[in-house]
Amino acid sequence: MIPNSDETIFALSSGALPAGVAVVRLSGPATFSVLRILVGELPKSRFAALRSIRSRDGRLLDTGLVVNFPNPASFTGEDCAEIHLHGGKAVVAALLSELESFEGCRIAEAGEFSRRAFENGKLDLVEIEGLADLLAAETEMQRRLAAEQSFGRLSAVYEAWRERLLHARAMIEAELDFSDEGDIPGAVSDRVWPDLGALAEEVRKQLEAERAGEIIRDGFKVVIAGSPNVGKSSLLNALADREIAIVTEYAGTTRDILHCELDLDGFAVHLFDTAGIRETDEPVEQEGIRRALGKMAEADLILHLKDASAAAGSVDLAYDGDVPVITIGTKTDLRNDSSPKQTYDLMISSVQRAGMEELRQAILRKVRQKTDVMSLAIPSRIRQRQHLRDVLTNVEEAIKNVHIGLELRAEYLRRASDSLGRITGKIDVEAMLGKIFSDFCVGK
Repeated sequence: MIPNSDETIFALSSGALPAGVAVVRLSGPATFSVLRILVGELPKSRFAALRSIRSRDGRLLDTGLVVNFPNPASFTGEDCAEIHLHGGKAVVAALLSELESFEGCRIAEAGEFSRRAFENGKLDLVEIEGLADLLAAETEMQRRLAAEQSFGRLSAVYEAWRERLLHARAMIEAELDFSDEGDIPGAVSDRVWPDLGALAEEVRKQLEAERAGEIIRDGFKVVIAGSPNVGKSSLLNALADREIAIVTEYAGTTRDILHCELDLDGFAVHLFDTAGIRETDEPVEQEGIRRALGKMAEADLILHLKDASAAAGSVDLAYDGDVPVITIGTKTDLRNDSSPKQTYDLMISSVQRAGMEELRQAILRKVRQKTDVMSLAIPSRIRQRQHLRDVLTNVEEAIKNVHIGLELRAEYLRRASDSLGRITGKIDVEAMLGKIFSDFCVGK
């Protein structure tokens, strides 16, 4: 359901209560009239002022700062206001209850402030998605990637491409419609194809960087794999520096996939501890092994652990995928003269924490190889990448099909332009808006 923009919405926009300060946000046509009833004279626009906040029957609810933002120069493009009050649960509940008593005022739905900003042209869809990612960012690289989108830098790239497509289409239309006019030189459309070739190459480079954007936004997946009792769970606990997995001397202790997240130099790294891989008739363990092999196929990096202290060595993984693998010798603190003489990429002792920093740096090098891009103004969502593929396909079709006539080549360019418009939300995006804004918290 599309929210009614004629209503005035309000919500707690700050964090969980209790807190030192709470911020209640309002947006809509009745914002200032409601605010005058609550606080009296409004302060100068965009300046904070201390006011007593009272109910309509004169009861003092609290004292706090009030800021108003007249339209259209506000976040939503409507009249907006913020009330900064003490962050006690009862205080905030009293204010929200009072606001709800006004006719035409209601609590905001999830993401409704941002949706109104989009519908009023204050933000485009890429900026909205970047804002959602910025609110959810937990690492420095996630913040930087989200900032490129939420602050409009990625949108500027797409808008520049769309302008170039519109110019190319205009040149083609000029040749089609006015070729008999003296001031329209023949073959004017020939001037656009070199630039369209350059545009296609720029889009192609963006798509080549799509995996980097996905890794930065969603995290780099590292699977710890190997035979039973080679130290997989011990390594997970050592890297996370806390007890996550149960560690015993019994084979098959880990049956399901365990997960934790690390922050390595600003990158989100997801670690997955898996069941030991071996031949077994035990049904539960077989399911754990099946899940382990499936998680390995989805990984960005596999840490293949082998017991460097065992006389018989460890069984090799029966894995033939193309995921990079680092072979690690474990339990170096237990090595003796009878230990196998094998070559490993790294050797560690989870008990003594030996080799942990070297392993972290090895993982970080793999992350940086996967995210080595010139700019973070790159697509990070499947929706964006799908539309970019459509752009590239249609531009390439327009360039290479030189014998189909300018009308059809111009149609390919129209489709490419429309695909760019769908990325930023300029056309045909109503069906996806509900899903995008539902991911926001109430109050944003």
